Amino acid sequence: MPTILEITQTKSDIMKKFVYQESEHTLLRLAKTVLITESEAVRDLAETIDSSFLIAIDKIVNCKGKVIVTGLGKSGIVGKKISATLSSTGTPSLFMHASEANHGDLGVVESQDLLLAISNSGEGVELLTLAPLVKRQKIPIISITSDPGSSLAKISDVHLNATFKKEACPLGLAPTTSSTVALALGDALALVSLKAKGFQANDFARSHPSGKLGRQLSILVDDVMRKGDLVPLISPSNNIQDAIIEMTEKGMGMTLIAQNNQVVGIFTDGDLRRFLQRANKPLTGKISEVMTESPQTIGRYTLAIDAAQMMEQHLINQLIVVDEESENIVGAINMHDLLQAKVI
Repeated sequence: MPTILEITQTKSDIMKKFVYQESEHTLLRLAKTVLITESEAVRDLAETIDSSFLIAIDKIVNCKGKVIVTGLGKSGIVGKKISATLSSTGTPSLFMHASEANHGDLGVVESQDLLLAISNSGEGVELLTLAPLVKRQKIPIISITSDPGSSLAKISDVHLNATFKKEACPLGLAPTTSSTVALALGDALALVSLKAKGFQANDFARSHPSGKLGRQLSILVDDVMRKGDLVPLISPSNNIQDAIIEMTEKGMGMTLIAQNNQVVGIFTDGDLRRFLQRANKPLTGKISEVMTESPQTIGRYTLAIDAAQMMEQHLINQLIVVDEESENIVGAINMHDLLQAKVI
């Protein structure tokens, strides 16, 4: 009796024979053809985009409600992504399935909304049933189809032509180029609307609070810096031994030297190594004689990711945090703090 491993290997061999009915060269050539076909269609779209696009942008930017995106099949899947991109870039949006809209979901549409309808042919029964109902509420309709003469295009206030030469599918059946072109056009709508609205990175952060991207766009130096007694700090009158003790106890790889709460210098573990190499001064000497003057500082309300970039630019591992107005020391931050906060 064959073992489970032998049975698994046999199935794997059968599947391999099934998958590779064509040579690997032929399969790779097809993959390249798919990518070229779709990329050329998007490039052609960029050449043919016209003033209708600007009219659509004007309606989206001035929409007082939501952009309701609708579609069916692959167009519906594309619509979900477009709706999500709109919402994350400053345009409130919801996706409404074209079939479900005709069975109650149309109630989500309100008088100040706008409908963005996506259909390759522009002749889907569900969308053509839905569109007149929306028009009666005097809600603008923007449509994306590959046929400007389609029924959906004609009933729309604005039609965006997502025409293409051929599907990338070797059978000419699966929606491939058509869905790619519609998706690219939807991205263009979302991002041009973003620009027209003056949407900024901090606005983007409010809708992306989770994950690394959200942390980079929302966490400030003030949120992750060390404060109070956690900050290694001595005065210029202290000696080198005091600096070493403070640096060791606080574990930041440095100590600040301050007078009247204003930074006058920094003494890092690198400074310590260089001091020991020279070995021409006693540990009882004043820290002001060996400290690094005019160290790099950063404002407390600066993005933490900017602190990381500043450290990288100046090849340092620590920054002194100051109040933007008074320039008084309010804290300190090092690369480990940024790593721990998952900013980098």
